[in-house]
Amino acid sequence: MIKSLTIDNFALIDNLNVNFESGLSIITGETGAGKSIILGALGLILGQRADTKSLRSEKQKCIIEGHFDIASYKLEEFFDTYDLDYDENTIIRREIYPSGKSRAFVNDVPVRLDTLQLLGANLVDIHSQHQTLKLSDSDFQMNVLDAIADNSKILKKYKIELKAYKKAKKEYENLQSQQAELIKTHDYNVFLLNELVEANLKEGEKEEIEAELESLTHAEDIKSGLNDAIEIMNGEQIGVLSSLNSLRSSFVSLNGVSKNIDSFLERIESLIIESNDLSSEIENLAEETEYNPLLIDQINGRLQLIYNLEKKHNTSNVFELLNIQESLQIDVDSVENLDQEIEKLANSRDKAFEKAHSSAEKLSEKRESKIGSLVKQIGKVMNDLGMPNANLGIELTETDDLLSGGKDVVSFMLSANKGGRMEEIGKVASGGELSRVMLAVKTILSDKKKLPTIIFDEIDTGVSGDIADKIGDIMTKLSARMQVVAITHLPQIAGRGSLHFKVYKHENNGKTQTEMKVLSKNDRIDELAKMLSGKNVSESALIHAKELLKL
Repeated sequence: MIKSLTIDNFALIDNLNVNFESGLSIITGETGAGKSIILGALGLILGQRADTKSLRSEKQKCIIEGHFDIASYKLEEFFDTYDLDYDENTIIRREIYPSGKSRAFVNDVPVRLDTLQLLGANLVDIHSQHQTLKLSDSDFQMNVLDAIADNSKILKKYKIELKAYKKAKKEYENLQSQQAELIKTHDYNVFLLNELVEANLKEGEKEEIEAELESLTHAEDIKSGLNDAIEIMNGEQIGVLSSLNSLRSSFVSLNGVSKNIDSFLERIESLIIESNDLSSEIENLAEETEYNPLLIDQINGRLQLIYNLEKKHNTSNVFELLNIQESLQIDVDSVENLDQEIEKLANSRDKAFEKAHSSAEKLSEKRESKIGSLVKQIGKVMNDLGMPNANLGIELTETDDLLSGGKDVVSFMLSANKGGRMEEIGKVASGGELSRVMLAVKTILSDKKKLPTIIFDEIDTGVSGDIADKIGDIMTKLSARMQVVAITHLPQIAGRGSLHFKVYKHENNGKTQTEMKVLSKNDRIDELAKMLSGKNVSESALIHAKELLKL
């Protein structure tokens, strides 16, 4: 419930602080006194958009603050979801700056406007002839039916299952879409993969082939150079080996004469051994080295294959080609395995659908079972509110689809006159009739669930006499279960309140401003008497006012 409302620098209000109580509070005042200003300020802390034209002084910011007791509304999960600090005594503040910027806070935590709107819908329900149009809204109608059918647990379970179904369905459809796209390139990917597989590439292969080709291309030059080297090594007169042997002979005769001479001889022996090995290897290589045009063509062909593949795949080495081959293999395998994966996702989707559909069936059954009693209850209240010939009907139509609240579409039907044709309520009901049907609905709902504070904004317009008394009775009954605020022009309703506010205008320093005050017992008598007889209050009006107040 709303405990207090503070308004600074808004419209015709300089500063105003109002404290509310539980039960039924009445707000009265002459037309144009500023009752709509109070509602406008309240609307801002409930998430309505701000307008700088509403600032009383364009040089100062406007601040509107509401204190709410939310202990019984079970909003802990909401506060947790939107990362707000939960407090049973919650403070909502709205600040509007001359620049046009506005900010909103819940318990001093900044919040987005859409979050504030969601929170506000759980705290205050402003009920006016204009806002009764939501009675024609199918979502509202379904919420009413679900509240009467006590569907909250099943509905919560269904919404979880519906979310799971939609997720499974989306995964299935996405994979199907991916398959369609992948199939378009699958054949080409298979061709590219086979081309790389058949190439049988090996990392470092290109560099080895290039080096081998270089040798084969210059085979004749290499063989000629090797033969020259053999002649140098083995020549009889000046060959390296012949010279070394002569050198060894020179030192052999001196062997044992000097340690230095002995070391020289050892080194010469080593050179002869190494030279013989080198000569043998050169001769072997010379024998193996042949110019082979066929082998050169084969190697050139292999190298050209690698160059072509590198160009095709825009790479510079075999290592990158092997990575591309691996990636293509994964793509090809994934497409070829998609049918199994799609079938698996289809099964998951179907199972999720069956779960959600089963819960939707239960919702439908419970709704259908309560329609008769709900129609009867609403009809009884409508009769009390002066609509004895009106006939309300509720049509529930099943669809093949899973909707946000099940598989049903609900429609409230109304025949306002006896024997009249039943049509959708929004098409045939007048504003006054909608208001009374909505009042009947809220009365019945209040027995089933904890409703937010209801503010009735002159829904009694055009009503008088016995019907006004009936509306007053209903508001009084409602106020026993919830906080009710009624803005009214009817003394029969105004006399029902446990707390009575008056909104009025007065001049201060040449400026008109709106004020709101709590009326004392005597002030209430005068106010009701004026509502009964006008400014010139008669004795009978005073007596009637006291009767209305049960004094």
